[in-house]
Amino acid sequence: MDFKTSNEETKTGIYLMQEGNEEPFNIRLHLAKDILTIQEQDVICVSGEPFYSSERTVTIRRQTIGGFGLSIKGGAEHKIPVVISKISKEQKAELSGLLFIGDGILQINGINVRSYRHEEVVQVLRNAGEEVTLTVSFLKKTPAFLKLPLCEDCTCIPSDQSSGTSSPLCDSGLHLNYHPNNTDTLSCSSWPTSPGLRWEKRWVDLRLIPLLHSRLSQHMPGSDVCRKNAFQVIAVDGICSGVIQFPTAEDCLDWLQALASNISSLTKHNVKKINRNFPVNQQIIYMGWVDEKEQDSVQDRMYSPKFLALRGSSLFKFSAPPVTTWDWTRAEKSFTVYEIMCKILKDNDLLDKRKHCFSVQTESGEDMFFSVELECELLIWEKAFQMATFLEVERIQCKTYACIMESHLMGLTIDFSMGFVCFDAASKAVLWRYKFSQLKGSSDDGKSKIKFLFQNQDSKSIEAKELEFSNLFAVLHCIHAFFAAKVACLDPMFVESQGNATTTGIPSLSSISCNSQTPKLKYAT
Repeated sequence: MDFKTSNEETKTGIYLMQEGNEEPFNIRLHLAKDILTIQEQDVICVSGEPFYSSERTVTIRRQTIGGFGLSIKGGAEHKIPVVISKISKEQKAELSGLLFIGDGILQINGINVRSYRHEEVVQVLRNAGEEVTLTVSFLKKTPAFLKLPLCEDCTCIPSDQSSGTSSPLCDSGLHLNYHPNNTDTLSCSSWPTSPGLRWEKRWVDLRLIPLLHSRLSQHMPGSDVCRKNAFQVIAVDGICSGVIQFPTAEDCLDWLQALASNISSLTKHNVKKINRNFPVNQQIIYMGWVDEKEQDSVQDRMYSPKFLALRGSSLFKFSAPPVTTWDWTRAEKSFTVYEIMCKILKDNDLLDKRKHCFSVQTESGEDMFFSVELECELLIWEKAFQMATFLEVERIQCKTYACIMESHLMGLTIDFSMGFVCFDAASKAVLWRYKFSQLKGSSDDGKSKIKFLFQNQDSKSIEAKELEFSNLFAVLHCIHAFFAAKVACLDPMFVESQGNATTTGIPSLSSISCNSQTPKLKYAT
């Protein structure tokens, strides 16, 4: 059953986990506000103070009808001991607290059968006599292909007809396996004996994954291959959940969205606390994991995890989340938000099989490609970048770049209120100025030159102005940022969200959630 609030998701369910090349085994997931608990089944002693034991010894006797009342699966051919897969109704009450479905049989009357094949174990039990002493250990990672029930309610029905055959993937009923010549001497009682200890099968914690700054991944490490029904959770300290497998893609997406929602809520709360230590112009707007496509990638390592943060005037790229003030000075790279360009990649722009991708073109013209796991995460990033750019343009109001026009050193000022102003660098005399609305077109040579086409307000004629810059892409991106900010000011939805952000001191991204319907945004272009 799922319990939901507006700020968090709480979920519980039983699924499969795979670690490395091992066979998947059953686990129970429990999602809370700030932690993901992964549990496995184990058997613990409940006589007095609970404790764990790797092995237990139980002695049982054969019944005249029903024999040992056990069924087994598995064997050395599957690289595991044989496992108790069913317990008969007659034996269920008597074996309660002593033997459990999922117990691996290690010894039979002192004979080590750990490496025995299924049929070999069946033969040993058939010839074990009236009384058998089993040394067992609960196999916490029993392969899921054995399809063992997760509770003790699944029982086998005794029969007095033996098939004479057995299979490691089918239940071999040990209630059939007694010698008919001994039936007259067998006791009808099969009360097991154990040295005064009682046991219970319980779900116990396998891993606890703190969700703050945790990373989700449906993709095979470093690749663009997506696991349709599975994902893993990697904690900030590197602890990995293992690959959690779900029966359907819908179940997988439901859990991904719930986890992403809780991680997002924790991040917002953490950002709010951190921002108390930063001035208004250095507030954090966004923090989150992405996968960056390697520029010189090899086939087995196309992507690497990176942690992006939008703070004040800068976009920071880290290999791990910044914790201390000193960490902010050690970013792999940082960029001025109004001098870079972000583009959400449409289907025909995607570079490979990854779907939720965006690119960032730097002030030098270099393209960086990133991907996130969910569409809602992509929208949160897009809105955060728009907000960061708008806030910085609003703060600086104007930006001036050195340029050359007709072999003379000039300055071009992009002013949020006035538009474009070109002046002589030496005399500061203004040569021309145009409003943003007068720019009717532009082109560049991809190296240093930009040609602007402005419309004269009086004559309505087009006037061309060609300028040369040493930092072409920074200028182009800055112009785009100022235009986007002007357009955003005319967008009622954006103005309203900006008003809410101003009153709280922190830009608001709460209108987008990973557990809600995907909203449509207006793009500032």
